[in-house]
Amino acid sequence: MSKENKAKIAIIGGGIAGASVALYLSEFPLEITLFEKNSSLVSGPPMCHLHAGGNLYREIDDAQCIKLLKQSIELLRFYPHAIDFRPTVIAIPTTDTGEPCELFSRLEKLQKEYASLIQKDESNKVLGESEEYYKLFGKEEVEKLREETVKKHPETLDDWLIPIAKNLDLTKIKFPLILVQEYGLNVFRIAANSSLALQKKENVTLKTNTFVKEIIKKKDSFIIENERFDYLINAAGFQSGVIDDMLGIKRERLVEFKAAYVTKWETNETVWPEIIFYGKRGTPNGMAQFTPYPNGYFQLHGMTKEITLFEDGLAKSSKLSAQPKLESKFIEKIDKGWKFSVTKERTTRAIEHISKFMPAFKASKVASKPLYGAQQIPGDDATLRASEVSFEGERYARCEIVKASSILTMADAITKKLIDLNILDKEMYGKRDFSTAKKIESETITNYAEKLCLEREYPKSLASVNYGVRERI
Repeated sequence: MSKENKAKIAIIGGGIAGASVALYLSEFPLEITLFEKNSSLVSGPPMCHLHAGGNLYREIDDAQCIKLLKQSIELLRFYPHAIDFRPTVIAIPTTDTGEPCELFSRLEKLQKEYASLIQKDESNKVLGESEEYYKLFGKEEVEKLREETVKKHPETLDDWLIPIAKNLDLTKIKFPLILVQEYGLNVFRIAANSSLALQKKENVTLKTNTFVKEIIKKKDSFIIENERFDYLINAAGFQSGVIDDMLGIKRERLVEFKAAYVTKWETNETVWPEIIFYGKRGTPNGMAQFTPYPNGYFQLHGMTKEITLFEDGLAKSSKLSAQPKLESKFIEKIDKGWKFSVTKERTTRAIEHISKFMPAFKASKVASKPLYGAQQIPGDDATLRASEVSFEGERYARCEIVKASSILTMADAITKKLIDLNILDKEMYGKRDFSTAKKIESETITNYAEKLCLEREYPKSLASVNYGVRERI
């Protein structure tokens, strides 16, 4: 098919959804134009976790957890160089009303589902052996591991738990601890990986530093920047409602402003797993998340209104507009950045939140400005964690992912719509090319990701994945 005969696809928004669907669709005979208002791709709200089972969220049902497991495996295969291959430890504080045993049934279901996925396709074995999807550690086992030497290159599940055993205040935790194969997701490496891959695609035009101000809807096309397109994909993230408003389309959604905090623990260059301390969202004891990077850097979440969440940081769409109106103070943070005094205050609170369980961490310091941004949530349920895409008419799709793991399911659904329009052949449905992003060398990705870190004023160590684990792809 000649270039002139290829259908033209417009994607507005170059976050992880827009960049990934562009990369996915670039394998097909299409002409794709990606519009991004910022100077580089994938620069939205903080992400750090591959939700391979959704074990961070007690409030969601098992069906959503199984969905997140399948989708996370797909995303890992799509972006293998952006994954930090290290496990996550889940700890339930003594102040929490929950008990570890309440999670066992779900973990067993996820383990069986993972084994089933491997049986269907051996390439799905990316979280290690199914028998090691999770492991429980009783108090006596943890106390015994305290006497072990920290491993520079952890290999076994026990190896990974040693630094936690040595640093955790065991009087503050209910047992057993749960170690699960939910890995890290590196936003800077995804930005680098997707950008480098898209730059190699002859059928993709990247228009960064481009803010779409007007869309003219025709009978079977859209006019954007004086160019006609056959299909429009709204991947504008928390500003998706702005695009809906341009088209006169109503859509109910929430937008939430969030932040994560970057710290440096000068005395600690240990290879860590991620650690999650459960807690009720929005309360002073909200969930604490401790995400490790090389060279003693850590990203912290504290699901309280004084740390990651914000008073009045959740906005809802109205009858007059599909775009929720965040307060101006949040828009100013997104557009202009943070005052250092606010960064220091909230980062200090995050350090204190973690230090309740790991006292030695109190010695850590502010390392940079926060990772921050706003996230859209379709509908009116702020606890929704598994969502992909919605459609209006025949030629307009909205990317509505809540977690990055939903990307390929979203892209499949859009592909199906393009098949229904006879833009693509039916054989192309589900034809996922997992080799695309893998073709870029890991070292090349690291160099590009480090450049992005510096441009965005973050430590370049955030561009590196944990050096303690061998990749399983």
